[in-house]
Amino acid sequence: MRIVAFVPLLVAVLAVAPIRATALDSRVVHDGDVDYRVVTVDLRSDALDLYWRDADGTAFGSIEALRQDGEAKGMTLAFATNAGIYDRSDRPLGLTIAAGRTLRPLNTTKPRGGAGNFGMQPNGVFYVDRLGHAGVTRTDAWRELGIDARVATQSGPMLVVDGAINPAFVEGSDSRKWRGGVCAPAPDKAVFAVSIAPVTFHAFARLFRDTLGCRDALFLDGTLSQIYTASDGYSGAPDVMVKPYAGMLAVFAGTPDAR
Repeated sequence: MRIVAFVPLLVAVLAVAPIRATALDSRVVHDGDVDYRVVTVDLRSDALDLYWRDADGTAFGSIEALRQDGEAKGMTLAFATNAGIYDRSDRPLGLTIAAGRTLRPLNTTKPRGGAGNFGMQPNGVFYVDRLGHAGVTRTDAWRELGIDARVATQSGPMLVVDGAINPAFVEGSDSRKWRGGVCAPAPDKAVFAVSIAPVTFHAFARLFRDTLGCRDALFLDGTLSQIYTASDGYSGAPDVMVKPYAGMLAVFAGTPDAR
């Protein structure tokens, strides 16, 4: 009698909590003298979200902590990467929106002198709006555009602006680091890339413009940047270089545990 009663109940639960599949495309792209892990998220089928703190207000800090949290809820982490640059207090340095809530405000400060990568102009915002459309825009255009964002992360500098490589980048620079970035070549696609070896800003920007076909692209962070996929594991900076993240962009698959 108990088995007969339980089966319809289980069917009913599955009916209201459909399994979330993914249509991620993960590949290695060779450009110049460097390999890159490139992951395309199809926003028509995959829910890209931003995660910073758990339900208790504790920062996840790492992709592994985020993966374990999802696993405890019956979800499988399909993709994750670090969000934008953060400050010395381990808080996002610029605009941070998760689930439609603004967790950190837009940062329009233009510091003088050496202000790190975030301060390089123009900096920008990657976002996914409430219709599931993604984009990258300059910070100084954000308010005017009036985007109703569900997810957003501000970082800097912009790698590509309206089809042009950021003029602040020097093609022959000897500054080579692991770097991660994002673009949206179409409203329903978000493309993330991380270098598997150190690379210059100029070469990284060229990857987005010439190989990935992006008219606007945003640098997320360097040195500590990694991409994780369930199929390929970790790519990007060596583990020894990785520090706690203040925000991650991620896609989960599976059925949430309703218990």
